[in-house]
Amino acid sequence: MPSRPTLPRPAPGQLKWWVVGAVGILGGVALAVWFGLSATLGQPSWQTLGYKVISDREVRVDFEVYRPGGTALTCTVEALARDFSPVGTSTVKVPAGADETTRQSATLRTTSRAVTGQVRTCS
Repeated sequence: MPSRPTLPRPAPGQLKWWVVGAVGILGGVALAVWFGLSATLGQPSWQTLGYKVISDREVRVDFEVYRPGGTALTCTVEALARDFSPVGTSTVKVPAGADETTRQSATLRTTSRAVTGQVRTCS
């Protein structure tokens, strides 16, 4: 029966540095996760559900907004041309409500034909 290869043992006195390094890496990962969660929890988020080009001068954007605590928000919705330049922008006020998630729709007037619409920001 062939013998199994073994991993080399750390040099005498080096084990504590391996433990210190492992603890330091785990601490850094935990700190990074904590910073990431604290920066996003309790912040509004949004998702564009769809859009419809109504005419050469109008587009409708449907979107969903998550508002922590049901607070009132203001969202900026934009219509974009084929080259992704904005051809229309609108500010939509999302009123406070009991539900934290709400669906909204905005109809934007455009300067030329839009090919898409999206929510740029909510705050």
